[in-house]
Amino acid sequence: MEQLVNKLKEKKLTIGSVESMTGGLFASSITSVAGASKVFKGSVVSYSPEIKVDVVGIKKDTIDTYDVVSKQVAEEMAQKGLKLLDVDICVSVTGNAGPTSEPGKAGVGEVYIGVATKQKCVVIKKIFSGNRDEIRQKTLLAMQEEVLQLI
Repeated sequence: MEQLVNKLKEKKLTIGSVESMTGGLFASSITSVAGASKVFKGSVVSYSPEIKVDVVGIKKDTIDTYDVVSKQVAEEMAQKGLKLLDVDICVSVTGNAGPTSEPGKAGVGEVYIGVATKQKCVVIKKIFSGNRDEIRQKTLLAMQEEVLQLI
């Protein structure tokens, strides 16, 4: 995370996050870096669909149509977070860290990471293996990498 914080400082950019399956892991990791307060403005942990809709502003229809673990929800989370947190970059994540999966729903390890700027929004799908903690750690690293690639 130190590399990310330094790059954001260098480019004079602010960042925030809207996290679901990571439960604030990105926010916690970035704020563990000295000087992060110059670039990190805040986070919303939207673990439940109700918080995604009522706090972040995700359309209920999007969740009903595509499911909570989807490219469309990750995209809305990043785009809405950009405005809500008033940042230059917002990273979002929704996924299934396991240990189980419901029939017809996202499989264990299926993750969508969104990165929004005022100019564009990119969403990538990842499939990670491992236990719950390993999947969350791999997701955190992927979130950092996606933001670094975008800036």
